[in-house]
Amino acid sequence: MKISIFGAGAWGTAMACYCRAIGHDVVLVPKFKEQADKIIKHQENVDFLPGIKFPDGINITIDIDVQGIDLAFLACPAIGIEDLCLNLNWASKGVKQLPLLISLCKGIQNENLETASDLIIRLLPNFEHGVLAGPTNAKEVAEGKHAAMVLATNSKDIYKVQKALSSEQIRIYSSNDVKGAELGGCLKNVYAIGAGICDGLGFGDNAKAAYLTRSLKELVAIGTVLGGQRETFYGLSGFGDFIATCMGEWSRNRTFGERIGKGESVDEIFSTQKAAVEGYKTAKAFYFICEKKHINAPIISAIYSILYLNVPLQKCIEELINRSLKSEQ
Repeated sequence: MKISIFGAGAWGTAMACYCRAIGHDVVLVPKFKEQADKIIKHQENVDFLPGIKFPDGINITIDIDVQGIDLAFLACPAIGIEDLCLNLNWASKGVKQLPLLISLCKGIQNENLETASDLIIRLLPNFEHGVLAGPTNAKEVAEGKHAAMVLATNSKDIYKVQKALSSEQIRIYSSNDVKGAELGGCLKNVYAIGAGICDGLGFGDNAKAAYLTRSLKELVAIGTVLGGQRETFYGLSGFGDFIATCMGEWSRNRTFGERIGKGESVDEIFSTQKAAVEGYKTAKAFYFICEKKHINAPIISAIYSILYLNVPLQKCIEELINRSLKSEQ
């Protein structure tokens, strides 16, 4: 297959390395010329995935082109999806055979509450689209370690793409629940911030296990109200990604929360890192979604209060613990 990957952060870079390693023709498209030049010079992404040398044959360009492409991954942060869709719309003019668009984005638009698939439907209605999600540390994928993911799409080519992306390294499952797979990938980043706060505060295994259990229940409740299938949230794009991101030392969202728990401010943290923390803006988006739709989401509310209202950590924890007693179900 001929594959283009738009966005050269850690995950886009890892997918480029993986797809090339299993034999596909790959084009990696960074947003900025300076980044492209740096990648070409070093033959690795020293800013976002250091230590991973590119396999031979990956083409690097900043030109957005879909002519002759079978599959295109959207690998930019959520904040950049709309601009990328607009550029793809322009680039697709006159192209007869459009590629399947697969989102790797795990964030939600704060201003209009649109997911990546919502934006694709609105701005690129002629494209088939889907989501690739699951518990996947970018560096492990690039290093050739085993993993499993779910490809959610309604495309007629789903099994062809599933087979093309599967290998002895990564097993790809199929699903038609695009909304559920996408929501799980977005929500888990918010809860990972809370998991990191637990770590930063020095909570033990008991407390963190309780936090994760109640967070998963809340994630499923929100996701099903918003249109996802319940079973999807207990699969790779839900529970699987949730556990990996909440527990992984490599997780940017968990690490961000840990630093909050240790007393750093949001501004201090963002001044010292380049990589996006998708859960930060996603927390705000889901807080307002839950308020608007009257979804009971006390953990989302607590994380929003900590990040945006500067409510002291201890006060938020006390409010969660002292809520009215109820049945677990």
